[in-house]
Amino acid sequence: MPASEPDLSALKIDRARATPAPAGPRARSPWRSRVALMAILGAALWLFQRPVGEFIDRMRLAEVEVAPAVLRNPSASAVSGAAANGYIVARTRAALSADTPGRLVEINVTEGSLVAEGDVVARLYFDEYEAALARAEADLELARAGLPRARAEEEAAAADLVGRRGESAATRASVDEAAADLELARANHERTRQLFVEGHVTQSQLDERVSALAGAGARLEAAQARLATAVANAEQGESRVLVAAAAVAECEARIDLARATRDQARATLEKTFVRAPFSGVVVQKEAEVGEVVSPNSQGGSLARGSVVTMVDLASLEVQADVPETSLAAVKVGAPAHIYLDAWPQQPYGGRIDRIWPTADRQKATVEVRVAFDGLDGRLRPDMGVRVVFLEDEDEAGAQAAAVPVVMVDARSLVREGEATGVFVVDRGTARWREIAAGAERMGRVVVEAGLEGGERVVLDPPASLGDADRIRVKEDPQ
Repeated sequence: MPASEPDLSALKIDRARATPAPAGPRARSPWRSRVALMAILGAALWLFQRPVGEFIDRMRLAEVEVAPAVLRNPSASAVSGAAANGYIVARTRAALSADTPGRLVEINVTEGSLVAEGDVVARLYFDEYEAALARAEADLELARAGLPRARAEEEAAAADLVGRRGESAATRASVDEAAADLELARANHERTRQLFVEGHVTQSQLDERVSALAGAGARLEAAQARLATAVANAEQGESRVLVAAAAVAECEARIDLARATRDQARATLEKTFVRAPFSGVVVQKEAEVGEVVSPNSQGGSLARGSVVTMVDLASLEVQADVPETSLAAVKVGAPAHIYLDAWPQQPYGGRIDRIWPTADRQKATVEVRVAFDGLDGRLRPDMGVRVVFLEDEDEAGAQAAAVPVVMVDARSLVREGEATGVFVVDRGTARWREIAAGAERMGRVVVEAGLEGGERVVLDPPASLGDADRIRVKEDPQ
């Protein structure tokens, strides 16, 4: 029997099972799904990391209230005496406008411009008024030119009157002389007639005396006629003088009228100038070139009421509203310290200048004005201030020498044995800070050492709060 052959069927390769299935739309690798799921989970963690963290913090961290440590001058807090808030105002303040309606053609200032008294701040349209002034000046010159001629005529009339009066006087003298000759002729005639009757003279001699008497009478009548003419001429000369004097007076009146017209035209032209009534600074500009301004502008009108507003910086003072309950501590002439909100560390000296005679019933305050002892470039109108009213000069000097201190709310203090400190907020973490606490004033404690001012401290810290613990700020005033 032939030897049996070995069975090689186990060594066959099943090609149907070994051949991989063709790739298709439903044939996917499981690793792709895993990577996509991990990416989605990573994105979700990144997007919701902060909300989830905040939620965990709200559930786990203590919620606290914070307040700032304030650096201030002790006198500015006015823990003793009276104090009031107020503003810097200018006693001398003016809204400038033109005296006549018109259109602005020139503005020479802007906010902050320093102007001297009489400077031209702005101008209105002035061509028409300028032409009227030129005409008025020409009329004045014309009136002035007629005055010398009128005066010359007056002088000529006066000189002519003098001549006529001299002629009248001479004629009057000739009349007197003719009258004297007539009287002499009459006497000679009467004497000759008597002699003729007595037979001492001839008829011809008597006739001569008669002729001489008639001639003397004729000469007297002629002299009297000349006198009447001279008197009439003198009266005419006086009339001419009166007419010439009236002409001079008329010329002078015309000059006065022309001068008044010129002054009126000049005043009208001057109304187109907006001038500074005092030296100061422009704090507001209300109009621009091309706009119409009117001193009588009212609601509904398109015209501006004023061009600029300016104040006298030398008249700056403080306007403070003092509560009625503190008014007893305020006396005219008493010293005061003025603290600017912008620079609260250094006080300004001042004195109470005047107290308003009425009160504000709604606010229960009385207005008080405080004058500065000295002014500088930091003072500006409408700046906020705090005024501390003092009793005497000694208190004023003591408060002026006070050093600024740090003050914190008394609720922030934590006492651990003999140590006193506060928790300072630092990037969401409470840091223990030991301090040297001083006097307590109206719910605030003076910090003599340990804080510099500006730090945020925890109010009413929980007993479980420790150094470097994370916290959640409930209310942050900063």
